[in-house]
Amino acid sequence: MTAIQDTYEERFAHCFGCGAKNEKGLHLKSYPTEEGDKCIMAFTPDERFTGGIPGNLYGGMTAMAFDCHGTASAAWFFHRNKGMTLTDGSSLKRFITARLEIDYKKPVPMGEEVTVTAIAEEIGERKVIVKMELSAAGEIRAMAKMVAVAVKDNM
Repeated sequence: MTAIQDTYEERFAHCFGCGAKNEKGLHLKSYPTEEGDKCIMAFTPDERFTGGIPGNLYGGMTAMAFDCHGTASAAWFFHRNKGMTLTDGSSLKRFITARLEIDYKKPVPMGEEVTVTAIAEEIGERKVIVKMELSAAGEIRAMAKMVAVAVKDNM
């Protein structure tokens, strides 16, 4: 299955969190579900990303997961809304974060797989509003809402 981030043009593939071309990056990957109405990202954070409370994930890592997955999901939802599919040869339009709101519900325990699920709330001409949930150990740990905008061609 093709990851959304693997469809980005070379110039957009260097993000620390999800860029395929960033040698020191985390290489987070987002995938649309078979139905295409959701996107899923799963990863197990390395212990170096622990927060101020030992044994729990650093909140900035949670924000980065939402940021990377939200913009990738926006790209997919926009692409799908145009009637297109995701294949190895796809080149999805790149989206960036215009606004990200996060509600931290519970600490995210280290050593557990983290799953971020996204759905599109609204798809416009250049803007996609994405709602997300981050879960670990069978519980929702954080929720987010993102406004993502398509990158202009001259950017």
